Amino acid sequence: MHLYEILRHPLITEKATLLQEGNKYAFEVAKTSTKAQIKEAVERAFKVKVIKVNVITVPGRRTRMGRREVLTPSWKKAIVSLEPGHKIVFFEGV
Repeated sequence: MHLYEILRHPLITEKATLLQEGNKYAFEVAKTSTKAQIKEAVERAFKVKVIKVNVITVPGRRTRMGRREVLTPSWKKAIVSLEPGHKIVFFEGV
């Protein structure tokens, strides 16, 4: 997989911004990506050293569209821990 296929986009939520104080960053990643691929993609994209990668599969939710119930697709979230002293400047000021 290519670098930009693995990392879909960063997650900018209230909980994700609180994690940044602990030098952790959250991304939406491809469903088929592994921890090793995510680690390599973050290191190459942002030129930082990754200590640990936690991966969570977020299940889809049921929503109503008129009379029908529709299941939204599930997706994969990765929380990446960086070494002390490293940070992703992309997230600063968000």
